[in-house]
Amino acid sequence: MAEVSVKPAQPHQFRDIPLFLVLIPIINVLNYYLTYTHIPSGWRLPVTFLIDTVQGYAAWWMLRAIIRRLDHRFPYERNFVRRIILQCVITSVVSLLVIALSTEAINFLATDKPVPRRFYTHDIFIFFIWILAINGIYIGAHFYVQFQQADRTKHEALRIRQEGFIVRSGKQNIAVPFDEITGFYVDGEYTMLLTDQQKRYVIDQSLDKLEDELPGEWFFRLNRQYILHRQTLTAFDRLENGKLNVRLKGTPGFPESIQVSRTKAPAFKKWFSPD
Repeated sequence: MAEVSVKPAQPHQFRDIPLFLVLIPIINVLNYYLTYTHIPSGWRLPVTFLIDTVQGYAAWWMLRAIIRRLDHRFPYERNFVRRIILQCVITSVVSLLVIALSTEAINFLATDKPVPRRFYTHDIFIFFIWILAINGIYIGAHFYVQFQQADRTKHEALRIRQEGFIVRSGKQNIAVPFDEITGFYVDGEYTMLLTDQQKRYVIDQSLDKLEDELPGEWFFRLNRQYILHRQTLTAFDRLENGKLNVRLKGTPGFPESIQVSRTKAPAFKKWFSPD
């Protein structure tokens, strides 16, 4: 059984819930400093602070839900600029609506006076800045997680290249170093691995899958039957119609030469002689 694929490690997901459970009240404290000319005193202060904090959580939760949905429907990789614009616009509109509507509702239930005009001329603008800042946190966290994942994948790929190709031998899994592999080939219904010591192993993967997973700098899919290591090949000759005749070292189990189709010939020549 082969386990050559470099499976991306699961990234440490951005733990946004614990962060914002703490950050929203802190933002609320700063908002009090920036928006209130006279901070409520007595029992009104903790009640008002609690209500405003709950409003902040509601707005953030809607913002979070929108971002998570966009991650599935319109990921950053599709179009970075459009995704950023779309995310900021939608989250800003929805979050500000949540804050404005909840403020109107609470004010209607608690007093007989309209919401102060300052709320819509000053406070909303500050809330908008905070929404953009929270978007920035999510955007930065996304790319930080991507960087972590890419770094782990790189190290995992290096580890696999150092350990070799994992095969099953009896009841054990063993690692065959890549530099000891001459190639893979199809034998009837089986995919086989052949080493330079003439050891053969049955692989439970097709050549199609192996082609995608093997280190491309070392292995090339010559045709439907063979994937060979670079060290197994010696040279190639050009044939009619753009085909190639690839010559092999004297390797028992493999023919002296293998033809490469016209469609694969340019890729092979570039791979075999990169300079």
